[in-house]
Amino acid sequence: MPIAATFEIEYLQFMDADGKLVRDDLPAFARDIRQLVKLYQEMFMVRIFDAKAIALQRTGKLGTYAPCLGHEATYLAIGSAMQEDDCFAPSYREYGVQFHRGVKPRELLMYWGGDERGNDFSGPAHDFAWCVPIGTQCLHAAGAALAFKIRKEPRVAVCTIGDGGSSKADFNSAINVAGAMTLPLVAVIVNNQWAISVPRNAQTGAKTLAQKGIAAGLECIQVDGNDLIAMRYAMDHALKRARNGHGGMVIEAVTYRLSDHTTADDARRYRDQQEVKDAWLREPLRRLKAYLMSLNAWTEEEEATLKEQASKYADAEVNAYLATKTQPLESMFDYTYAELPPDLIAQRDEALAWEKRG
Repeated sequence: MPIAATFEIEYLQFMDADGKLVRDDLPAFARDIRQLVKLYQEMFMVRIFDAKAIALQRTGKLGTYAPCLGHEATYLAIGSAMQEDDCFAPSYREYGVQFHRGVKPRELLMYWGGDERGNDFSGPAHDFAWCVPIGTQCLHAAGAALAFKIRKEPRVAVCTIGDGGSSKADFNSAINVAGAMTLPLVAVIVNNQWAISVPRNAQTGAKTLAQKGIAAGLECIQVDGNDLIAMRYAMDHALKRARNGHGGMVIEAVTYRLSDHTTADDARRYRDQQEVKDAWLREPLRRLKAYLMSLNAWTEEEEATLKEQASKYADAEVNAYLATKTQPLESMFDYTYAELPPDLIAQRDEALAWEKRG
């Protein structure tokens, strides 16, 4: 029987779990040790901030929060590869991307604290807001990519999605139109092995998640998402080809969710703790630190200084968030309609009456 087509998914890794190179053809940016040190410092800051945000939630000063522990290399690679005029459509835990693009931690805390002013964040105004509905951000990114193509602008739309979210119709519709119309869309599947309590092996029979892009006609690759160098290399390649009119790409970043899915979750109820312990041996900061130290580009003394500086910076952002004056109660009614309908006018009056009662 004749074969209609054949496909393969390449796996990309430059650095193993111990921070040792597995190939010697390093890309140019990885040969710039100062740049790697800077990215490591940013990854470290994200981790410090993440821990403080969880502490805020546990003490009742923040709403439900989605930790990003273990995802730092994937997100900093995405953020550092993008141009300022590219468009980012996040889900709800890509803090490393957004911090690199200028979003302030205090703004993120405002969002998780229930204040929508946090979504009017610093950084590129054309980036999309955080998106809790699973997968819809991929359609937003595809729409932006279509606009870039129509306008003949050399810009790329980037979206992220979890392993579970990659099974949603929204994701598949987005990559399908990207392939059909040769759109400048880069879709990163952050495969952290768990869709809340559903393990990767129960989500799909596919050997990789990257191969989902094959049906859409996109270039696909699976990458070690804990390897900053590999992730940045894959993003650089994807952005360059998309910017030059060669179409979109699906990147599967294989990583691990070291924390609970959100602060409303308790992963100990469904996840074997030995699996988590093993994952800690592959986490991104550990391996990049080991690599930098092997080059005599980083020391424990510098690590201690960085920890102190990152902690002070995170504390300052937390304090700025806590000092932010809350909006008046009526603001929840003020920005929905040009003219409030009678039922909402009645609700507003009732809410204000209850507020006056104390």
